Formats: sequence, structure tokens, C-alpha cells
Amino acid sequence: MSEQNEQLKQQLWNIANTLRGKMDADDFRDYILGFIFYKYLSRKMELYGDTILKPDGLTFAEVEGHAQEAELLEAIKDATLDKLGYFLKPSELFSELARRGNAGGKNNFILGDLAKVLTHIEQSTMGSESEEDFGNLFEDLDLTSSKLGKSENDKNELIVKVLSHLEEIDFDLENSESDVLGDAYEYLIGQFASGAGKKAGEFYTPQQVSKVLAQLVTVGKDKLKSVYDPTCGSGSLLLRVAKEVKGVSAFYGQEMNPTTYNLCRMNMIMHDVHYKKFDIKNENTLEKPQHEEQRFEAIVANPPFSAKWSASPLFMSDDRFSAYGKLAPSSKADFAFVQHMVHQLADNGTMAVVLPHGVLFRGAAEGHIRKYLIEDRNYLDAVIGLPANIFYGTSIPTCILVLKKERKDKDNILFIDASQHFEKVKTQNYLREEDITKIIDTYTNRTAEDKYSYVANLKEVVENDYNLNIPRYVDTFEEEEPVDLATVSSELKAIDTDMKSTDAAIADYCNQLGIDTPF
Repeated sequence: MSEQNEQLKQQLWNIANTLRGKMDADDFRDYILGFIFYKYLSRKMELYGDTILKPDGLTFAEVEGHAQEAELLEAIKDATLDKLGYFLKPSELFSELARRGNAGGKNNFILGDLAKVLTHIEQSTMGSESEEDFGNLFEDLDLTSSKLGKSENDKNELIVKVLSHLEEIDFDLENSESDVLGDAYEYLIGQFASGAGKKAGEFYTPQQVSKVLAQLVTVGKDKLKSVYDPTCGSGSLLLRVAKEVKGVSAFYGQEMNPTTYNLCRMNMIMHDVHYKKFDIKNENTLEKPQHEEQRFEAIVANPPFSAKWSASPLFMSDDRFSAYGKLAPSSKADFAFVQHMVHQLADNGTMAVVLPHGVLFRGAAEGHIRKYLIEDRNYLDAVIGLPANIFYGTSIPTCILVLKKERKDKDNILFIDASQHFEKVKTQNYLREEDITKIIDTYTNRTAEDKYSYVANLKEVVENDYNLNIPRYVDTFEEEEPVDLATVSSELKAIDTDMKSTDAAIADYCNQLGIDTPF
């Protein structure tokens, strides 16, 4: 399975690079992921159509042109909209478009038909339960864009080439136990993120960090009623949580960027998450929360670091913020996200959020909010320092805050300094598997380890005026070896003797050459 997975990843990445010369990373990401998604939907449609028609001795491909074509298509559509959430005719399948594009060994024009098919996928859901989940999914796949080529023929040639290459790859969707394609899709998103620079943080959390967050919120649990990410990006964090337990009943998320919102919904569907099991919204989480009345068993997030927000005085009457008496500053929304997440957290839930180190010690309103969370609510369970340069697009060191409403260890807070435990690969730092395991084991067992972790009682935190800066609790100071002054003195004398000998030799050479000495 691992070999098959790696092979598929490489095949898809090679095809992606067919487009690379034509456009930048952000643009070709949208095209290649969109086409892979279209092929996935087509194959699922074909497999389900074949299943429905098996008792009739028909295949889905044989429906169009059949004497009862209209009745058959209508019956299949009704069943498919409930099961899959969308509908495609046999003539609209990916394999059919790819075949027509290459029919007779020629570059046949299919751009118009392809655009109609992508629009029809979205239109097929109108009036059904899945309408919101499939609406505008392909809006970033602009087949008229000059980025694909100067002329219509150039654009068509490139698209046909990509479709043909993708058609040669077996997605193995018949194997219901496998998530090879979902993993490969996630890999591609990661590859695009690694080349996207600062923009990467808008849609992707590195898998190593996702794994830490996911394991933190699932400690002691093998099933979850719900998981939520208020800044869900491509959905990688939500999907990572699902890998850590036997089952997640429902996925919830909110994403402000429309393109990334589309990518998240595609990613969910590609990982075989049924459209009835996820609810992803496209809105600004702080300004217009979409799941306000719900409470979630697990919450994970990697919000944009120190983002700006309105901090409008009107929010002082908002249930998410009113109890604190102060709002996070407009120039740094970090604690606004924390307050939002705490509000959405179920009493039996755990939340883990990645934030810049400033949240640990900055004063004014942020200090006030920090104190409230610790003194008045006692929700803070752990503070974990991560290595610097671990996220795409920023080299700053970050930390993870773990919060619970019902804490087992109510009289202390665990501090972990994992900042020196990583592997450097080229210009990026990575958490190794052993680094992740060490963090999770230390958190689970709440163990204190010299220069790595410390269990601080609440009295110590109060004495530090609620400053959570990790070095205040985890002593990482390394004593330098004592200097032997007598040895240093003798070494200096030896150097001085050698210099005099060298100077004499140089003076002798200068005399022989009849030139002045340089000293």
C-alpha cells in the first residue's frame, strides 16, 4: 500500500508540473487539483451507476442511447443525489472528455464541453441537500484564462494533455478500505504549500504540526462526535484528527478565502467524507461566526498569526468576548481566536491552537484575557513551545496552547519546550516522529524532564504575574565548561613564542631580498 501511495503521489506531481511552466504555483494548484477532483467525481459516479443498474444487466455507460434513457437517468439521478450529492451523465464523465480530446490521435476541441460539464456538476445539486456543499466548487478553474495559453487552441492542447495523463492513472476507488487518493491529494496540497512562500500559511498546516494538534485533542478518545476548525484552510487539520480516532461523526469549519474554501470542500470529498458529515462555511470567523450555537468535542486551529481584526466595541456584547471585559487588540487577533474557540468548546472537549509566542507574555488587554482564562476559568492545560522555522512562509517560533473546560489536573499547568527537538532539511525545520511522540507522551503523562518539561502549580504562574513565557518554567540554560586560566596562559605564551620565531624568519627573507620588513 505504501509503495502504491508513493507511486500515485509521484505520478500526480509529474502531471502537475506539466502546467508549471505556464503559470505560478497558486494558479496551477487550482487547475490540477480541480481536474483530479473532476476525475474522482466521475469515477464515483460511474461506479455507483453500475451498482444501481446491475440488477437490470446494464452498465452506466450503456444508459445514453437506451430505449428508456430518460427514465433511467432520472431514477439514477434521484438515487445519486442522495448517495453522492451530485450527478453526471455518462457523456459528461472525465474518461469520456479525455477520450474525445484525443480521438483519432488529434487534439480535438473540448474546452466548451468541459466548461459546461463542470457547471452542470454544480447545477445538478440545486434544490438538494448537497447544494451548499457543491456550489461554486469549480469557480477557480477558469478555462478561458490566458494563463493556459494565448489562443483557444493552445489552451485546449494543454488541457487535453493534462486530462490524457490523468486518465492513464488508476485511482483505485473500488477499494473502499484504501485512502490512497486522499493521501496523494493531501500530498499535492503540501507540495504546493512548500513552494507558495508566505501565502502557504493561508491554506495549509504542515502535516507534522497537524499530527501534534490532532493527537493532543484525541488523547484518551477513540471516537469523536464533532471536530471544528475556525480557520480551516484546506481542511488538512480536520482530516488529520479523523486519522487519530476510529470515527468522527461530523466535521465543521469556517474559512474566509473563497478559493481555499473550495479547496477544503474538495479535500473533504476526496477523503470520502460524505457531504452530510461536513459543514464548511465561507465567512470571516471573528466578524461573522457561522456555528455560534454549536459546541464541539475537539477544536484544532492554526489561525493567521497576529492578524488584524475590527475589535469593534459592539463585540463587548458578544457572548464570545463579553465575560472577559476586554477585547484582543485590533492589531493582533490571536486571543480573539482563542476566545472564539473557548466559546465553541464543549464541556468534555479539548482544543489545541498554534499561536506566536507573543500570546504568552504580551500585556495590556492580552494579559488581562490570559489572566481571566487561568485565574477565573482555569481552562489552560498546557503550553508547548515548537521549533522556529517550522511553518511555510514564516521563521518565527510558535507555541501550542491546550485548553479544556473540565481539567483533570486543575492545580497545575504543563510546560513543554520542544523547540530544540527537530531535524533540519534544507532551509526548513521538521518535527520527526520521535519528536512528536515525545511531546504527546509528555503531555499524556504530565511528566517533568530536566530542560524539556515542567509541571508548574498555579501559584507559580500567579507569582510570574500570569506570564507564560516558557523559559520562566523550563530551565534550558546550559552551563559552559569552566575555563582553566593556567592552561590558557601557557597557550598564549606558546603562541607569542611562535610569532617571534615567524617574525624573525620573515625578517631574514626580507634582508636576503633587499626589501623592508613589513613590521
